[in-house]
This record gives sequence, structure tokens and C-alpha cells, in this order.
Amino acid sequence: MTIDLLVHGGDVLTVDEAGTVVRDGAVAVDEGEIVAVGPAEELCTRFTARESVDAQGCLVLPGLVNTHTHLAMTLLRGRADDVTLQGFLERVLKWEAELLTPKNVAAAVRLAVAESVRAGVTSALDMYWFHEAAEQAAREAGWRLHSGPTFMDVPEPPDGMSYEDRMRWARQDLEARGAARPGHRPVVFAHSTYTLSPDQLTEIAALAREFGALLHLHAAENATEVATVEVRYGKRPVELLDSLGVLGPDVLLAHAVDLTGPEIAALARTGTSVAHCPVSNLKLGCGIAPVPRLLSAGVTVGLGTDGAVSSNTLDVLGAVRQAALVHKAGGDPTAVGAEQAVRMATIEGARALGLADQLGSLEAGKRADLIVLDLGAPHLRPLHDPWSTLAYAAHSADVRDTVVDGRVLMRDRDVRTVDEAAVLADLEILALS
Repeated sequence: MTIDLLVHGGDVLTVDEAGTVVRDGAVAVDEGEIVAVGPAEELCTRFTARESVDAQGCLVLPGLVNTHTHLAMTLLRGRADDVTLQGFLERVLKWEAELLTPKNVAAAVRLAVAESVRAGVTSALDMYWFHEAAEQAAREAGWRLHSGPTFMDVPEPPDGMSYEDRMRWARQDLEARGAARPGHRPVVFAHSTYTLSPDQLTEIAALAREFGALLHLHAAENATEVATVEVRYGKRPVELLDSLGVLGPDVLLAHAVDLTGPEIAALARTGTSVAHCPVSNLKLGCGIAPVPRLLSAGVTVGLGTDGAVSSNTLDVLGAVRQAALVHKAGGDPTAVGAEQAVRMATIEGARALGLADQLGSLEAGKRADLIVLDLGAPHLRPLHDPWSTLAYAAHSADVRDTVVDGRVLMRDRDVRTVDEAAVLADLEILALS
């Protein structure tokens, strides 16, 4: 049988439920879908591939899933460091009103896509303005972007749209999307409980559910945010969302740092997921999300980088390491283990997006999003345990090849679908203007 792509010869970390590792394995891909995973000897005999990737001396694993980011913030990287969340927002909102246009967002997203591809990130949930421009830039690069209408009721939104106009536009946007494509689902973004009123949040949630969309919003990022919302509405952010009926299995909360026991129970009861952004949370002094307690309660937790202003990179593998380490600070070295951290960046991230049946592991029938990590560097040897190697030793620069939907976007560290020189030149002009 002739297929499009065969990745063979490396150790395949499938991240399936059993944590199967196929030594000297292979992944067969046709029409963007994984058709088989197994021993290289068997699959190389069974299939003839139009393109093949020799992964000897490498680890093959699912592409990393970034469950919370603002991709076009690459435009502002390094401009809001060493400040609190509130200081960060004060600066960034002003700059966004001044700088953001569809053209600028597209240029900044092209840079983010190149950075993500190099880091082995094959898909991201992107909350930002001018999502149509972002989606077009990602589509041109063959990269998987999850985006949609964003609601944030601020005095000077970059697109100049009122909340009422935005609601009408969002409905038209969702109607135009039609049926969900493989590896994608519709998404609606409601910024937060401090930039949207309870009535607005309720209306936005209803819109998302009408179209079967994922609803994504920030919640409980730090103590000041929680206190602000509590003074304004008499309830903490997660309490408020629960009382409004917003929480549910179609909802993904970013951050969830400042939570009470009853709030964790509410997330578990409603099936609400969390995007854990450890690097951004530490850098902004927000604190450490109670991830071990969330996991113990049965809450799905994925990993996110946040934007490149608050985290400075889009390195999900770096977030894996931070997640595996920071929760040990309480004295329990098992709080978040290596395997759990890697799963948060792969299958659990896909589950948080409601796409675990299509993404996040290397199994027949799923979309072919995978990466090949070169194990040749001294810091990666010997390979006793692939989970530990990924969580505690690997760097994003160790990613050699990146495949999205069966298409090789980076081969031998050469990004094929983004003109990096042109992207860097564009961003240099924008950054200096």
C-alpha cells in the first residue's frame, strides 16, 4: 500500500492510555491521518511511502499542544517584563490599541508559527484580536490554529467594535465556519470576569453552546483579580462563573491560580478544564496554580505558554519542565511527575480542547501531528526513560522534525513553510516603527 509519509526507526512514544513505547518503531500516515503505529520492520514492509523520515537515534512523539496563548503578542516581546499582572495589562492594553491591525497581527503570528514549529508545538489555542488574519497566516504555513471571535469590553478595542456589534459579527463568523474540520472545533473567547459583565458572560456562553464551540476565558489568575471581581459582584471569578451556569465540559479556563477547595470541586463537578501556564504565572508573580489538587479532583489540565510578553517564549517543552518541577516546591517530589507533565502537553491538552479523539497521541485514526526529537546531544544520553528525558532534560532546540496533519513543516531543523528571513525582517520593521 502506498501512503504519504512514513516516520521510521526511532523509539515511538505513543502517549496512548497504556503509555506504549515502540522501540525501533514507525508511524504510517496517509491523507493527514495516522493509519498505523508499530515496529519499523513491519511497517516498512507493509507500506511504500511517497516521503519518509528516518528517525533513528530519535524519539517520535505527538506534537505539543499549547492550550493558552496570544500568538501575535510576539510583536511586544520584552516590553512588559518584571511587572505584576495588573501592571502588565495596563501597558499591553494601551499598546494593543495603538499597534494592532490585521496586517500586524498576521506578521506577528507568522513569527509565532515559526517559533512554535521549531519548538515542536503543532497546535495552539489563540485568544486575540483579528483572528481571521491569524488563521490565514497559520493556514498558509500548514499549522493547526484554534481560534475564533474574542470578547473583551474595553473602552478602545483595537478593532473599534462595540460589544453589540461584536455579538452580531461573532454569530456571522460562527455560521460561516460551517461543520468542524478534522482536528478543529469552533471556539469562542470571553476574556474574563473583570472585562465582561455577568450578563455579557451569560450571553457569550449561550452563543458558544449554540454552535457547539469551546468557550475559553481567563479566570483567577492572581489574588488581585479575584479581589476585584469579588468586590464588584460579591463572588470570586470561578464562583461567579459557576453561579451563572457558564462552567461545563465545553469550557477551558486559563490559569486558575487562586482557587478555593469549593471552586476546585465546582470545576470537577462541571467537567471544566484548566490551561496551566506555569512560566507566565511565575514571571508575573501570580503564584502557583493548585495543579496537584486539580488532578486529584479529576480536572483535566493542559499546558499553555500564555503570550510572548508574559512568558517571552512559546516553548511548551519549557512549560513541561516547569510544571514537573514547580509543584515539588511543597516538599512532594511526586506532586506532578514526568509522565503527567508530558501528558499535559499532549493528550491532556487535546482533551482540554475537546479533541482527544483526534489529537494528542499517536494512534491509528488520529490526525498526524507528531515531532521527532533528536537524542544525539550529550544532555539527552543515556535514555533510560523517555518521559523523564522529555520532562527534565530535553530542550525545544532538540526538536528536529515537525509534522502537522501529515505535512512535514520542519525537516532537519529547516522550517519549510515559513520564510523566516522575511518574517524577521517584517517584525523588525514593526518593532521599530
